[in-house]
Amino acid sequence: MGAWLRHRLPDRVDVTAMLAQRRFVDEDGRAVRDDDPFLPARYVWFHRDLRDEPEVPGRIHVVHRDERIVVVDKPPFLATIPRGGHVRQSVVVRLRAELGLPELSPLHRLDRVTSGLLMLATERRWRGPYQSAFERRAVDKVYRALAPLRPGLELPVVVRNHIRKERGTWCAEVVADAPVNAETLVELEREVGDHGVYRLTPRTGRTHQLRLHLHGLGIPIVNDPLYPEVRDVEVDDFRHPLQLLAAELAFTDPVDGARREFRSVRSLPLAPAADGEPGTQPH
Repeated sequence: MGAWLRHRLPDRVDVTAMLAQRRFVDEDGRAVRDDDPFLPARYVWFHRDLRDEPEVPGRIHVVHRDERIVVVDKPPFLATIPRGGHVRQSVVVRLRAELGLPELSPLHRLDRVTSGLLMLATERRWRGPYQSAFERRAVDKVYRALAPLRPGLELPVVVRNHIRKERGTWCAEVVADAPVNAETLVELEREVGDHGVYRLTPRTGRTHQLRLHLHGLGIPIVNDPLYPEVRDVEVDDFRHPLQLLAAELAFTDPVDGARREFRSVRSLPLAPAADGEPGTQPH
């Protein structure tokens, strides 16, 4: 078992030390030993050491809460779920404790660097109908982004192409001559100096879709650490929030048939974390 654990967890944990400390256990809670024979289809459990996570600035605003769902407005840099180096500083971990909802779980994705509306189920039994609504694209989403103005760019425009993101890579890419799997309506709402606030209505939900579509139009989103080029930004550098906001959610409730509409309490441009809570407006 020791040899198998070293093979499966190279450079991720100190397997030898953790075996000596009896920190690997089997399904019955018995400590796994280095010289135990390998058994296929066996579960082994362990808790890895967590780094000291700086607190992500900004409030998680609870926009709506009822028996079945919680809708929150999250700040930039806060992960949705515990993952990688972001465990305690995630929406799920923080809100399970703050709201006393141990089964709280997200119903859709929102990138760590993106701000705005995120909907979660209060209990496992409610996940099915609401998650199905997102999968069927029965939930209308509106985003807003701050990006440069580009002379000669005719708007509104619908961007349609094929986006692919390989597992383990930082950036997604547009694949020419492949079937369309990503579509976004892009409109200019207002001008802010040399920049514009763009209203983005995605009709699909590919990874990095909005960021890649604006980059493709020659108007990359302000403070995007990946597009047009990957920038070396420390993971705990909160000074330059991505100017992308999940601004609106609307859908017909799959449980009771009521019309649901939610709006972000934040507005663009989002202020740097050092200046306090990123831009909010009365709700």
